Amino acid sequence: MPKIPGTVGSLAGIAVAVLSDPVSLLLLIPGLGMDTPMVFGHPAPALFLLPSLIALLLLALAGTWSATRVAAYAGASDPQYVVIDEVSGQHLTLVLALMPVGLPTHLIQPAVASNFALYSALSLLNWKYLLAGFILFRVFDIWKPYPVRQLEKLPGGWGIMADDWMAAVYAAAVLRLAIQLGLV
Repeated sequence: MPKIPGTVGSLAGIAVAVLSDPVSLLLLIPGLGMDTPMVFGHPAPALFLLPSLIALLLLALAGTWSATRVAAYAGASDPQYVVIDEVSGQHLTLVLALMPVGLPTHLIQPAVASNFALYSALSLLNWKYLLAGFILFRVFDIWKPYPVRQLEKLPGGWGIMADDWMAAVYAAAVLRLAIQLGLV
């Protein structure tokens, strides 16, 4: 889709966010029914963030490395057809908005952590949450409020990726507020 590469990349980021959450995947299995989500015999909360964080790290590393090389090859600072930055930014938006403020406390208390993992998984399967996260990320990615635009000036792949990460932080903050206000 040459006319809307950023939008297509953002849609791929939604898929990565949902598919990197083991509890979401388990909830997609009809009739599974889970009182306390378990993944491979372990409470899901202990594992919930790990695949998402690994996906974020891999997208960051692969994105920065590949964007640097593609930009150099293309002779452009941010080629439009490089969309791994949008994939990474969209994924970050959706995962960051669900991060608990007291993360260590949530992981220490299994009952609270199980509820958190289930809530997060259900959010990643909620079309309103996904649509709001998608729209917010696209708005901040296109609008580029301070310092998003300034981050584009970083060298190579860092500039290509960092502006989307900052747009994701803004989008996640607004999405978190929308969650707290019961709008999504």
